Amino acid sequence: MRFLPIFAILGGLAVAACDDMTAADMAPSPGMPSVGSGSDLSSFQGARAGQSEMGIQNLGFQAVRTEGLTTYWFNPATGACAEIVTSDGRYSSVRMLPSGDC
Repeated sequence: MRFLPIFAILGGLAVAACDDMTAADMAPSPGMPSVGSGSDLSSFQGARAGQSEMGIQNLGFQAVRTEGLTTYWFNPATGACAEIVTSDGRYSSVRMLPSGDC
């Protein structure tokens, strides 16, 4: 009797699972932005502030404080902290900071 290595079996299962996925399965869920993640908002730099705020919230971030045109966003699930500066209605600067800064 011949035995297949376990990685060959598991690899075959992974490929089979991928074959069942459609484009709809890989698309972001409704309300989720197509940029950013629960731990990194840097891709929002240059985005329109009014249109992006809901996307940031949908990623799990909460505005924890505002200082002038700067808002600090914290994601309690991931511990991520972002400092976002708004200028002329856009996010002119997005910096990820240590969680203690939020």
